[in-house]
Amino acid sequence: MSTATEKTTDTPAKKAASKTKKTSAPKASSAKKSLQFPYAVIRTGGKQYRVAEGDMLLVEKLEVEPGTTWTAEDVLFVASGPGSIKIGQPKVAGAKVTFEVLQQTLDKKILIRHSRRRQNSRKSMGHRQPLTRILVKSIVG
Repeated sequence: MSTATEKTTDTPAKKAASKTKKTSAPKASSAKKSLQFPYAVIRTGGKQYRVAEGDMLLVEKLEVEPGTTWTAEDVLFVASGPGSIKIGQPKVAGAKVTFEVLQQTLDKKILIRHSRRRQNSRKSMGHRQPLTRILVKSIVG
């Protein structure tokens, strides 16, 4: 019994194709992300945030101690269920969002560099923005 061995010649295109990793692209989900009710839009630190009960977020520094509760009364929008919404002009009357203050922290460092041309003058500074980590406890409105 004789066994014949065949040599296969690969073209450069086949070699390149075999070397590349085949990864599947993430598929876009056709279903929308379901909304958790109730949710609200609040304004703090010059920014607006969409919050729901149980959400944790970082906001501009608040002058409160960690472990205490903080109430946001600057509520712009409240949705208590599908089709049940209240839009403020600019605020929703009587709406409040209660938070638990978890931590006072700093953001990552941003480097600022100044230089003057032809002067061999350079200045480097850093900045870390103070932030507060809060947890949404309840939404009333």
